[in-house]
Amino acid sequence: MKGKAPSKAEKGYHDKLANVVGCIACRKDGRANFHVSIHHIEGRTRPGCHMRVLPLCGPHHQPLVPGVESVHGNKARFEAKYGKQAELQAECNRLLDQEVVA
Repeated sequence: MKGKAPSKAEKGYHDKLANVVGCIACRKDGRANFHVSIHHIEGRTRPGCHMRVLPLCGPHHQPLVPGVESVHGNKARFEAKYGKQAELQAECNRLLDQEVVA
């Protein structure tokens, strides 16, 4: 893997996304799914890349299951169904903010 490893703070952010939000695509489909991996929206080499991420389950991350839109299978179809990745990240952050307030 190229790029700098995530810092402790970045790993903490990833953990919160996984444990509080779960797969954002599954959530938008009305399901809770906390078996996720972290998807880097702009790759893993740009500065700040570890903070521009989404929590996605395996099928929404990679093309594993026929009929399930995945970001790496067809980004345009994924974004048409779930929204632009930056918008999804903003939604994840709002959910994290609500968790802190609650």
